[in-house]
Amino acid sequence: MKMVDPAPNPEQTATRTELGQLLEEAVLGLPEDYRTVVMLRDVEEMSTTETATALELTEDNVKVRLHRGHAMMRGWLLARVGPSGKKAFPFMGERCDRVVRGVFERLER
Repeated sequence: MKMVDPAPNPEQTATRTELGQLLEEAVLGLPEDYRTVVMLRDVEEMSTTETATALELTEDNVKVRLHRGHAMMRGWLLARVGPSGKKAFPFMGERCDRVVRGVFERLER
């Protein structure tokens, strides 16, 4: 039996480091009102209620700022990565066909 090393290889480490840097730049590039909400909700993992209380906002306002902050980050990241970003999630072709076949087989039973 071949044992797989659970430690990330150098390529995985470099990819994670680069991704972390891109996400950090995207968050830091947000206007302060949005950055604060994104940091508290996504980084500090505070609930919507906790975030609203800490910032003296309504929960609805926290949700709106989080949604808009994510949208701004997504736009920034897609602009930074460019058209090649779509290639990050390739169509799995054969694997997808196999999964679909399996689902239909189960439905027939």
